[in-house]
Amino acid sequence: MKLKNLLVGVAFALGSQLAASAETIRVAIGTQDTTINCATGGLLVRELGLLEKYLPRDGKYKDVKYEVEWKNFTSGAPLTNEMVADKLDFGAMADFPGSLNGAAHLKAGKKSLFLSVLSGSTIGSGNGIVVPSGSSVQSIAELKGKQISVPFASTAHGLLLRALNAQGWDLERDVTITTQAPEVAGSALQANKIDAHADFVPFADLFPYRGFARKIFDGAQSNAPTFHGTLVNGDFAKKYPEIVVAYLRAAIEADRLFAAEPEKYSELIAKVTGIEAEVNYLFHGPLGLQTRDFTWKPEYRQAVATSIDTLRLLKRHDSDLTADAFIDDQFVRAAFKASGLDYEARLKNYDKVALNAKDALTGKAIEDPKRVAQVWVVGEPLVRHYATPENAFADVRKIESAGGKIRVVFAHDRNLGIKLLANQAWFVTDAKGQINAFLLKDAATTFAQSNKGRVLDYAAVRTQSAPVALAP
Repeated sequence: MKLKNLLVGVAFALGSQLAASAETIRVAIGTQDTTINCATGGLLVRELGLLEKYLPRDGKYKDVKYEVEWKNFTSGAPLTNEMVADKLDFGAMADFPGSLNGAAHLKAGKKSLFLSVLSGSTIGSGNGIVVPSGSSVQSIAELKGKQISVPFASTAHGLLLRALNAQGWDLERDVTITTQAPEVAGSALQANKIDAHADFVPFADLFPYRGFARKIFDGAQSNAPTFHGTLVNGDFAKKYPEIVVAYLRAAIEADRLFAAEPEKYSELIAKVTGIEAEVNYLFHGPLGLQTRDFTWKPEYRQAVATSIDTLRLLKRHDSDLTADAFIDDQFVRAAFKASGLDYEARLKNYDKVALNAKDALTGKAIEDPKRVAQVWVVGEPLVRHYATPENAFADVRKIESAGGKIRVVFAHDRNLGIKLLANQAWFVTDAKGQINAFLLKDAATTFAQSNKGRVLDYAAVRTQSAPVALAP
């Protein structure tokens, strides 16, 4: 009996010692919830508990205890500060603040890696310039001599500099550029304290949606790639590569869920952030303003290189950071493989999130995305899709005459191919009775002159009695 008790005691002591020595791994992730491009790398992964689903539990991780920590930020700079201070292991941000993250790590004798893209646009849509809703300004050419605010050293700052340079203006004399964060700029626009404001996702569309601003320039006009992506502390990635792959697999899963049920997850983002579901859907629904894409397309690599050079010119860093050394695609490639996905095929694919739907008015399959319009009706969980704006507005009239209410109408810019908030767009009815949407009034006017059409605003086009155009 004494021997048995002794053995039990030894076994208990050894078990306690092993339990005490089991490794605890902190996985600390910095998110930007209101920057909705980061949703699949932050908010959705957190809210749906996806990281825990993929964290490794075998091999060297068999007895590991994980402490997953989340912290939300409104911009990339404070997130970077905490990564450099080793308070965070992962972070999500755009190309410009991401490059500052890489430079800050080098300055501290450390290294961060740009792991993957989350969402972006190879042509630059998403970033934009807005003016107060009552402003007479219709284009960037009318901003000479005006005051323009922008979050300094952001991806929107880069857009603004390129757009003004394209006008041939002297940035020291022809405009006044001031620094303003989005939350400050919103109040300034409402009070008409600034003439214009340049901002990143989603604010250049959120402010117009909320009714106190109007977009006069979209990043697609600059054809300059932009994106948000994920970064990791280099030492963490070296020590725990399997956890990095697990994190990316969780993000890929979030992307798959979002693609399958965009309305549902647009509503979830709205619940967490206060950013209206209509704006989330504008970006992340089918044919969205930006494309969720985890691959390192050449355009996104160039966006990083451009941001590094631009920030150096702005004297925001003097490091030897290069895009080639900063971007590391080995982890996202491994995550794709582990998820049963073909990275190379996605790398070559530039399509937006596909729309597979029938015209809600005609019942015909929608085959041509160029003139698609969409309507979200109050009380309906799913967005209605239409082959043409004519069909959409015809159905809107039917819905409203029956007492229904409309949450939002989306249209597509005929020239730029980007999704628009229809109540912010300009329209042209041509000789065939077709309705064409445009972001800019000048573009609508030019099209009308060439096609014997009429330029209409949103209120006017809603009352037009156009023939129903059957889908192909």
